[in-house]
Amino acid sequence: MRGPATKDSMIDDDRELWRIDQVYCVMVSCCSGAELQVRRDDQILLRELYPMKSDLYERARDLRDEYEARSWPPR
Repeated sequence: MRGPATKDSMIDDDRELWRIDQVYCVMVSCCSGAELQVRRDDQILLRELYPMKSDLYERARDLRDEYEARSWPPR
């Protein structure tokens, strides 16, 4: 039998999906779906909620393409 949930077991799971220069995209998983965040340093530039991870991954690919196009040509 499992014990009661502790503070540590309630922490959301962050996973970096891509990084371009100073900008990076993470998925924050939780029991009700997932949150996509685009961050620069510790500042959140974009936050979107998704009930299905497959939709989040598709959006993350689109955003990566967008940010890659903005950063080209390299400085």
